[in-house]
Amino acid sequence: MARINPLNPAEATGTAKELLGGVQSKLGMIPNMMSTMAHAPAVLDAYLKFSGALAGGGLSAKHRELIALAVGQASGCDYCLSAHTAIGKMVGLSADEVRNARLATAADAKSDAIVKLAVQLVETRGRVSDDQVAAARQAGLTGGEIAEVVANTALNLLTNYFNHVAETEIDFPAAEPLDASETCGCHSDRCSVA
Repeated sequence: MARINPLNPAEATGTAKELLGGVQSKLGMIPNMMSTMAHAPAVLDAYLKFSGALAGGGLSAKHRELIALAVGQASGCDYCLSAHTAIGKMVGLSADEVRNARLATAADAKSDAIVKLAVQLVETRGRVSDDQVAAARQAGLTGGEIAEVVANTALNLLTNYFNHVAETEIDFPAAEPLDASETCGCHSDRCSVA
């Protein structure tokens, strides 16, 4: 059961009403996470602006979804795993790509480096080693792309932590659990596969 219930859009006023109306217009729905964030319009506004800014960056929508899946798995956020499994499929990720991202791996070197760096950021609280940064560069990531991996990881940690605190009710198809024999390599006790 949710610890913070979503704000009913019909009862929203002021900035919250404007923001939720914009979400409804853009997505055709208002996800529970966003209507819950709307209790503090500054939080919803910050999330939307941060997400929008990163959408205009150099990483593709697929890469941003791979990060969201890897971070959601490492953080054990069922809401985000469900949301980003659905969104990932909408931007063209296959079921295998979704599963692999959750396991912190990918078929191509660049995507693999991106998901590994994202999980390393979570595990080390941002204190990645010289070798980890060098591995990302060796896989072809530029300084700007590394910066965007950091920013996208931070954005997803915001939503993961928010959903942990709020216990947001999942309003997307539930993400399939990973096979217990698979490990994501995140070493987190919150990970659903650890």
